[in-house]
Amino acid sequence: MKQNDGLSAWQLTMLALGTVVGGSFFLGSSIAIRAAGPAILLSFILGGILVYIILTALSEMTVADPKPGSFRTYSEQLFGPWLGFMVGWVYWTGLILAMSSEATAASIFLRAWIPQVPLPILAISIVVTVTLLNLLGAKLLSNLEGGLATIKLGALIGFIGLAAALILGLIPQKAPVGVGALALEPLFPAGIAGVAGSMLIVLFSYAGFEIIGLAASEARTPHKTIPRAITYTVIALVGLYCAVIATLLPLTPTGTLTEEVSPMVAALSAGGLGWAAGSINVILVSAIISTMLAATFGLGRMVRSLAHAGHAPSILIDRGDIPLRGILFSGAAMLFSVSLGYLLPAQIYIFLVSSGGFSLLFAYVIILATHYRYRKLYGCPPRGHCQLVGFPYTSMLAIAGLVIAILAMPFIPGQGSGLYVGLILTAFYLSLFYIFKVLPGKTLKRISVYAKPLPDNIPNKKDKTNKD
Repeated sequence: MKQNDGLSAWQLTMLALGTVVGGSFFLGSSIAIRAAGPAILLSFILGGILVYIILTALSEMTVADPKPGSFRTYSEQLFGPWLGFMVGWVYWTGLILAMSSEATAASIFLRAWIPQVPLPILAISIVVTVTLLNLLGAKLLSNLEGGLATIKLGALIGFIGLAAALILGLIPQKAPVGVGALALEPLFPAGIAGVAGSMLIVLFSYAGFEIIGLAASEARTPHKTIPRAITYTVIALVGLYCAVIATLLPLTPTGTLTEEVSPMVAALSAGGLGWAAGSINVILVSAIISTMLAATFGLGRMVRSLAHAGHAPSILIDRGDIPLRGILFSGAAMLFSVSLGYLLPAQIYIFLVSSGGFSLLFAYVIILATHYRYRKLYGCPPRGHCQLVGFPYTSMLAIAGLVIAILAMPFIPGQGSGLYVGLILTAFYLSLFYIFKVLPGKTLKRISVYAKPLPDNIPNKKDKTNKD
């Protein structure tokens, strides 16, 4: 791809928003809101600060060297092949699990309109469609994502407008809600533990922004477009999320929310706007499809990066602009993961979200650790200057915040299993690296030692026989 034909800052932003704003916010945020109560607004603000720090750290490395594989490649260069192997596969697996949860949620909503089609068929159809659309290439996909992201952002803005009208009493024949449900709820109903426990879902609602780094090698003038895209993305996400939460809280008690109903649907229904609540469900499905499209874009490129580094089977190596094999491999993995939704217990959605969330948070910790080491070794990146304010203290605080969010997972019912699966997953990939990368090297080293020829001054048996 020629640099002039690369992705612009606006296209990268829409691609990022397409990945981020999905079922994890439209649906999964109910879990976080119920856990933290009205203090969830603080959780989303803290989450936005963490996103800014992580994205800026990633931007500095990307501006200096916009390589395919993004943070996976940087971690391997600065810490060694073991970390590049592990973070690449943990991230890939986590995103596969996360997108399986999105497909599961979308199939449930579609079933309400076409009940005659079995849920497994709907979920499989969604995954197949998303995979095939990704084969069209980055340019066409970014244009499609731009349209879908516009629909999602328009839905969020529309909700904010309707919710504000209910609160202020601007809708005819409806009394103003005012502070509404907020008057009856304490700010921290579950204490600090509730806020800490909500952070996994909150950060998962922001997850996907790292696709800006994965798409850097296909961007137009990366040293200009990447920082600009990051600024647009952070402002849009934090502003919209906080506005939605702030207008939602007065309309419905937080303790009544469940992961089966979007909090926006619950809020509008409680305000007597059932017709608007129904339209949110339509938007929700398009939001999930959009998220899966953009996430599969990143998955295919991560697999290609792993294959080119020798960390995946050579059959997955792609030479063209479109990583066809990586996309198809990721699509097949999503089909397998979706099938878990019909074999495991009813809490499969929160399990998939939490286990996928662990993997993504783990990747974010690695991004910050890699950036810290990069800055210590090389200083500010060329042309990009130092963008991260307060380094190294902001990096340390962000790493501490992510670790706390991971350790607080058991505070929310259903998330504990996700933490354990995430830890097992990390240990599993470390074991694979040792078995397939370290052991063969040690074996070859031993063979080379034993195969060394005898010194000239030690006669062999043949010489001794001849001498006698």
